Amino acid sequence: MPVTIEVYKFHLENLSLLKANILLRGYSGWNSRRALQVIDQVFPKGAEVQPSLVIVYFGGNDSIRPHPSGLGPHVPLPEYIENMRKIALHLKSLSENMRILFLSTPPVNEEQIREKLRDKLGDMGRTNESCRIYSEACLELCKEIDVKAIDVWNAIQKKDDWLTACFTDGVHLSSEGSKIVVKEIMKALRDADWEPSLHWKSLPAEFGEDSPYDPVSPDGKTTLNCSESSVHRNMPLE
Repeated sequence: MPVTIEVYKFHLENLSLLKANILLRGYSGWNSRRALQVIDQVFPKGAEVQPSLVIVYFGGNDSIRPHPSGLGPHVPLPEYIENMRKIALHLKSLSENMRILFLSTPPVNEEQIREKLRDKLGDMGRTNESCRIYSEACLELCKEIDVKAIDVWNAIQKKDDWLTACFTDGVHLSSEGSKIVVKEIMKALRDADWEPSLHWKSLPAEFGEDSPYDPVSPDGKTTLNCSESSVHRNMPLE
């Protein structure tokens, strides 16, 4: 989901400005099966530096109804669960300091899909019920293997106008939908009992020292350290 991940990557970067580097590894149309095939290349063992946090987001494409030809992104539920288990175990094996956060399958707006995408892509075979099933399977797996997870399927649907506000085409999240995901990520990072904390407020700022080149404060005698300010961050913070 390139549009979706680019948007919430932007929001994450905005929140973590001067504090973290956000590296995107999302590919259009991919599923858990395809991700598993390249995980050793994307996250190689023995790398000098491993990520502090990896956010894993699969299920939307896996949950698409199987095509009669056998082609397409559908992954049967039992295989999806095992793929996600293998991804988690691989990441856990890389570093005891790496933190892992899974995002469950998001909902979809089936009517909007028909309006926006059917002429281009035909019957995509996406249903909100299928998304629910894969979302719940992901969350259950995470409990079993002790991986933190966010229930994206329910989080988005808590918004009263989620059907019209949270998607660009019924599948990919709008800026409003992406903000919900980012707020859930921030909440999970804030509440996690990880040491050190990875919540943006707890992260040290790169080049965060006071500077005479920072914006001048209202008293006209001092400056405002932007690295610790939320003024430039354009969404409510958790």
